[in-house]
Amino acid sequence: MKQRVLIVYLSFWMSCYSACADSQPVATPTLYRGVAVASLPMERRNFTQGLYIANSELFVSSGQYGESAVRVYQWPSMTLARAVDLPQSVFAEGLTLQGDRLFVLTWRENQLLILDPVTLATRSVGHIGSEGWGVTHNGNHLWLSNGSDHLYRIDLLGGAVTPLKVVRNGRPVTRLNELEWIKGKIWANVWMTDIIVVIDPDTGFVESEIDLDGLLPEADRRADTDVLNGIALDPETGGVWVTGKRWPKLFRIELQQRD
Repeated sequence: MKQRVLIVYLSFWMSCYSACADSQPVATPTLYRGVAVASLPMERRNFTQGLYIANSELFVSSGQYGESAVRVYQWPSMTLARAVDLPQSVFAEGLTLQGDRLFVLTWRENQLLILDPVTLATRSVGHIGSEGWGVTHNGNHLWLSNGSDHLYRIDLLGGAVTPLKVVRNGRPVTRLNELEWIKGKIWANVWMTDIIVVIDPDTGFVESEIDLDGLLPEADRRADTDVLNGIALDPETGGVWVTGKRWPKLFRIELQQRD
């Protein structure tokens, strides 16, 4: 029943988007440079959309029509443990693991897939009222992005949808993509940039901005190497790992404050 409630409320996403009032707060973010302090190998075939570390495993969603898949690696050895190809009609986007449910968004198909994290079998398919880009969670709430300047908090118990407008220095931040909940904040890739923004989930303020320009060395780039995308918190060590689409490496980063 809870799952059915979630699907019903998600179908009203866009009506809530247009009806809810927006605020225009002004806050100046702290600027950081992200510096690689460790790396691990990553399969280049992953057109990485979502990353999540749990139970000594790394969950990866890989996109593209006809190529979308979910792959699970032993962590941190990066040995492939299991994988599933998704239907050729969907373009996989972000993913997150909450309890015994692996949530995987699709891009233009307006779907939220719920997979068994052990077997990777699809349990059910929910429908949302917009494109799916990134997803994360903080316990009983999912947070979703759709490429706009809004995030959406979904109550997994009651199904209520709450939009949050994201602003930097009072201006909306668009193209919010892959998401990760880290220490009470939402980290988000900004698509087509080397920037990660750190968002206060209560106000929508961008509190910090992390510049990862040059993180992947030029020697590791090929013709099909795409943009930075993918953020994962290692719950055992507290380390933050990032990667990109068809990157050969994952990087653990530390932050250095900029003037």
